[in-house]
Amino acid sequence: MPDGEVILEARNVVKHFPIRRGIVVRRQTGAIQAVDGVDLQLRHGETLGLVGESGCGKSTLARLLMALERPTSGEVLFRGENIHALSRGALRALRRRIQIILQDPYTSLNPRMTVGDLVGEPFDIHRDAAPAGSKRARVGELLEVVGLDPDHANRYPHQFSGGQRQRIGIARALALRPEVVICDEPVSALDVSVQAQVINLLISLQREFSLSYVFIAHDLSVVRHVSDRVAVMYLGKVVETGGHADIYQHASHPYSQALLSAAPEPDPTARERRSPIVLEGDVPSPADPPSGCRFRTRCWLAEDRCAEEEPILAIRPGSAHPAACHFAAERPPVAR
Repeated sequence: MPDGEVILEARNVVKHFPIRRGIVVRRQTGAIQAVDGVDLQLRHGETLGLVGESGCGKSTLARLLMALERPTSGEVLFRGENIHALSRGALRALRRRIQIILQDPYTSLNPRMTVGDLVGEPFDIHRDAAPAGSKRARVGELLEVVGLDPDHANRYPHQFSGGQRQRIGIARALALRPEVVICDEPVSALDVSVQAQVINLLISLQREFSLSYVFIAHDLSVVRHVSDRVAVMYLGKVVETGGHADIYQHASHPYSQALLSAAPEPDPTARERRSPIVLEGDVPSPADPPSGCRFRTRCWLAEDRCAEEEPILAIRPGSAHPAACHFAAERPPVAR
């Protein structure tokens, strides 16, 4: 696991979206607690995997890390500087250092623009990023780096497959030579046969360009393949974080154990030995989360204490990494 300097950090980041009612006078009647007190660190050269069910706040957190959303409270630091306190000019410069690969390659590319224009658009916005007259050559280099034919720069997105479109999005994200790339479920919309190709490309590019990744996904097998460290989110909070082996071999939070037990297992023998944990009930509404531990309404270990006292993300006896559970590592998982 990389042990370099912390390049991107979230400190107690909160993002609540107001719920307003009324026709003439719209009054706030509540809030969607999309992200609620998240602490994360990304080190230079590493991949931080961010996993959890749909709606747990992963994509909102990604937008906060890029300053596309302003937090309700808390700070996001890039190399020690609060990005949400930057001036407009400084924020524009920051955009060159943090880029994003979006989830759906079918909607993230403008269908009226050629691939050359899409990949070269960052050079139109940041005109000093490519020497005068070199834009076309730079676009060709970027397409070649991601495994596409530079001669196809005049084609349109609809003339490419899903995997090729995602490669175009990757090339666009690399155009300004960023230090951090936020990968927001970059392979979830692709066929399984294509996912491995794109993941291997991202790993290769990370080594070649010394990139740091925040890799967001709900597929644990994908995150297992690419991540140095993993953070597990549930209903706006990080409930467990640790190194790759900590999470996949010694998960201590009940939610992490349930996610791992539900991951597909290609080995028939291992699949027969495994007892899946089936969670009961639905995910609570982020507008009205449970008191205390947010996972308690679906947890088989829940006791009265869980409703009264919110567990903090900390290392507990019997565990080598932080988990937000009163009983982390004290009891083994139980199949439901």
